Amino acid sequence: MSQFQAIRQSLAPELEQLNALISDTLRSPNELMNKVVQHYLEQKGKQIRPVMVFLSAKLLGTVNENVIRGAVAVELLHNASLIHDDVVDDTVTRRGAKTINGLWDNHLAVLIGDFFLSNSLLLASQTADIRIVDSIGSLGRLLSIGELDEIYTARYNHPDEENYFNIIYRKTASLFVSCAEVGAYAVGATDGKQLDALREFARLLGLCFQIKDDIFDYFADAEIGKPTGNDLREGKITLPLLHVLLTDSSDCHGEMVELASRENLNTEEINRLIRYAVDGGGIEYAETRMRQLHDQATEILCANFPASPARESFISLLDFIITRAL
Repeated sequence: MSQFQAIRQSLAPELEQLNALISDTLRSPNELMNKVVQHYLEQKGKQIRPVMVFLSAKLLGTVNENVIRGAVAVELLHNASLIHDDVVDDTVTRRGAKTINGLWDNHLAVLIGDFFLSNSLLLASQTADIRIVDSIGSLGRLLSIGELDEIYTARYNHPDEENYFNIIYRKTASLFVSCAEVGAYAVGATDGKQLDALREFARLLGLCFQIKDDIFDYFADAEIGKPTGNDLREGKITLPLLHVLLTDSSDCHGEMVELASRENLNTEEINRLIRYAVDGGGIEYAETRMRQLHDQATEILCANFPASPARESFISLLDFIITRAL
């Protein structure tokens, strides 16, 4: 049993309530909508974000109905963003299965994404906690800005490491921060120091999650739901290649910088950039940065929260995120 499977097992009652509420929330009088939703329910992923909500709640209190509502709200908003991203990126498979736009079309996928988003906001409002509503609303804003920042950088800007981390905070880590906030708010947490520590832990965990995903893009495996080099194919320069481009002084550096700035790279050009990043130590650098963030996050958690099953599960979750395999 993996670390994450053990965590899920410890949260089995909460996850059962989560999935029951997701099914109830997404039920509609429209037959086509129900067919698409059923496809989504059959293909749902690991549900790491709701797990974050539950562990945050248990770290500071006891899971209640608002925790369940908040976890569903975050999960629906996350999936709405994935559905819309698949439309923008013209992605037809995810985790080895057909996406909604891959099975039907972009028009329907946008409407389904909107349906998920509106239900997310509705559930947030049903908690009657303005802090939860504010967190969910702010999250939607940050996710949109993060994706636009990434597109803008790919088209018009020269990326650097600071810019890279700003982008992955908005497009990925902000979601984990909101999960932590929602879980804490739903159990009535008010201690500013603990809330800030939990937010920072979640931010660092989210950065680790995205760096690991970016490393995956340099290796081939259909199970991760995207082909090798997909980021480069979309004009996105992530940390492994970025580091080598910024630090390399070999004779081919200028050529690689020029190649990385081109649009519509072909397969051979993408493979050249991948080899350049791997041979230049880009993967090792990204893994080192990820482990530094992992250690910072662990230190923050242990310094601000007493030992408990929830704290240990959070550490196990963080370990799982940086060690998960293709």
